Amino acid sequence: MSENSEIPAEDATPRQLPERIVIPEIRGEMVHLRPATLDDLPRLDQLEVYFNASGDTGKDKQSERAVVQAWVKRSVAWVNGVAASESGVGDPEARRTMAWTILTDSDHDADGKIDAEETDNVIGMIFLIDIDGWARSARIQVMLGKDYRGRGYSRDAMPRVMTYGFASTPVGLGMHRIWVAVPEKSTRTLSVYQSLGFIKSGTSRDSLWDASIGKYQDLIVLDTLVDEYDPIHSLDAFGMHVIEGNPGVKEAMAAREHSIEIQQHKNRKNKDVVSSPDASCGETSGNLAEQGNGGEGNGQKAKRKHDDAGVVESQSVANEASAAVDSISGAADMATARGDDSLSASARQSSEYPEQKRKSDDSDETSWPFSATQSKKSKKAWWRSLGHGTQKKGDVDKTSVSKNDKSGGSVQ
Repeated sequence: MSENSEIPAEDATPRQLPERIVIPEIRGEMVHLRPATLDDLPRLDQLEVYFNASGDTGKDKQSERAVVQAWVKRSVAWVNGVAASESGVGDPEARRTMAWTILTDSDHDADGKIDAEETDNVIGMIFLIDIDGWARSARIQVMLGKDYRGRGYSRDAMPRVMTYGFASTPVGLGMHRIWVAVPEKSTRTLSVYQSLGFIKSGTSRDSLWDASIGKYQDLIVLDTLVDEYDPIHSLDAFGMHVIEGNPGVKEAMAAREHSIEIQQHKNRKNKDVVSSPDASCGETSGNLAEQGNGGEGNGQKAKRKHDDAGVVESQSVANEASAAVDSISGAADMATARGDDSLSASARQSSEYPEQKRKSDDSDETSWPFSATQSKKSKKAWWRSLGHGTQKKGDVDKTSVSKNDKSGGSVQ
């Protein structure tokens, strides 16, 4: 559970979804989104949206088509103010759905015309489904035409829909959690979701039947929380830019700036405390000395012990710094003897300005409010974990060779 997951008792935000919803238009750099209509459904067949459905969702084309049609009908019913129980496509939990049609503004083939002209520039749909007002949770799903996959359209659309989903009502949907489910073999899709800030939270084993390969596969569940999601970084990761006119963007940016100011204030306060330890120690020692009964008081003993420890620590740090400078200088001399100007110049600069380098390292602070020391697992920088847990075949072979060399064996 997130450390920020507990909602104060005085939080009076309603947990019932509104009876009617206004689905906003959202603009991207390559696409723009508008509320989906029933007239858009035939275009999905033209786009071959259901191609390889069993591999992507574990359903055949007919089942996948029926599911998508139900999503669009639920979205239209909510827009029209029709209760889930009366829409004919409701469910026992009355979970709502929001559907956007994705239209492209790009010309990838450079023919002077916007792509997908034959489908009125429609290339797919994006959904927020299983919207749970009580738990403030929703699932996001993207459906793109066969010829429009892998072009970056999802990376442009998803962060903007998620920003709206996390934005507080009435500007946004007020969600606390947004999640996705991805087949285990869809490694490319997993990478995109991780780049957007999603974190693997579980695995549903053998939950999908992939008819294309004739075997079961796992379903990977990933999610992200409102206090973890960074709408700026999620776009920066793919070279996209913030569009302030989109719903929830101004609020997200204001909240981000406020969080950064709070974190910077904490950092300054911590630095002030660390920079003046002698004053606090001296004050404590003086108070203890006044309470002593003659001779060398406890306060004076504590102060002398602290000073001695400080001297030893300072000497140790100085020795380490001197050794490091000597090592770097030696490397520079050796590089100069070999004629390696770039290495010697780099080593010389490091030896001449060790304090400047250390100062630069110390001032490297994240712009997001959660620092490395304060974060929990789910708040670690997601871009540092991309690709972890997978080992290339070449690396496996090298590992085997290394083990055999050590043991005296041979590789066949």
